[in-house]
Amino acid sequence: MTHDPRPPFPPRRGERSPCAVTVRAPGRLHVGFLDLGGALGRRFGGLGLSLETPFTAVTLRPAPAPSSTGPDGPRAAAAMAAIASAFGLDGRASVAVETALPTHSGLGSGTQLGLAVGVGLARLNGREDITPRQVAAALGRGQRSSIGLGAFETGGVILDGGRGPLDAPPPIVSRVPVPAAWRILLIYDHGLVGLSGSRETTAMANLPPFPEALADRLCRLAVLGALPAAAEGDAHAFGLAVGEMQRRLGDHFAQAQGGRFTSADAAEALAAIEARGVPGVGQSSWGPTGFAVLGSEAEAEELARDMRARFADRPNLAFDIVRGASRGADIAVRHDEDGLALTGDAHVRR
Repeated sequence: MTHDPRPPFPPRRGERSPCAVTVRAPGRLHVGFLDLGGALGRRFGGLGLSLETPFTAVTLRPAPAPSSTGPDGPRAAAAMAAIASAFGLDGRASVAVETALPTHSGLGSGTQLGLAVGVGLARLNGREDITPRQVAAALGRGQRSSIGLGAFETGGVILDGGRGPLDAPPPIVSRVPVPAAWRILLIYDHGLVGLSGSRETTAMANLPPFPEALADRLCRLAVLGALPAAAEGDAHAFGLAVGEMQRRLGDHFAQAQGGRFTSADAAEALAAIEARGVPGVGQSSWGPTGFAVLGSEAEAEELARDMRARFADRPNLAFDIVRGASRGADIAVRHDEDGLALTGDAHVRR
């Protein structure tokens, strides 16, 4: 690599140069697509929910040359190079991936890492005008879903309007805050990974035709079931809508993922939870991560305790209680007093 003698990120006249940018991006649940057929001109569409944890956190600093460290470092470096090229930014930065979402687990790790790095590099260059949506498009994210983008931008329970004629990530058409009392029980299967990349593309291409009647039902469940239930804080009604969506979609995707859910162990746990009267169970995206939506912390803690005891002989399974997130990514830009690049920790606003 040829050495560039210029100082990285020189400050603009009258401005201080950032010495660090930290971005904390939330994970998300992808509850399901609405219409894979696209008979009305929009394909996919979807419902999702943003999570406070787990999350991705990265810190970018000016550096003599591009570098990356931490979990998922190579993907972070690739995203930084792509965004620098797409927007003509100074790409001489170090990116430290401090925390990463589990990869290929259904929680949106690739999108959140790419958005965090891309937006962070733009802010390090003083380019607040570069939006997360533009970053997503430049990275090829949002080809089928904008749920991850919506989680990064605003958080909440998110409805994606589907891929239309524009070559851009689908629009977010509705966003409802996640009720503060709700808790989500995540069921991890650490022994499996979900489909991604070319395997995901092939699986999508080989799915059976998507009936219009199924699309009609899923749209009603999302728009007249899940969203108003979230707006009113009714976890049971939300769960009834989400649970039915998951059963119908899981059966449609069964030939690609080996059953209604990718993980047989997670499927057994989800069935046990549903048998207790909790309707809002399912799998996020291709899994293998499963979830259950509960109306209170006490209910979630009791359920998690019982599930851990019941499945203590399955070391691959883990149960974690998390909150929904009703805001997007946290972005903290740190400046020094003299406009010179310094080292040091940046603190994410909370």
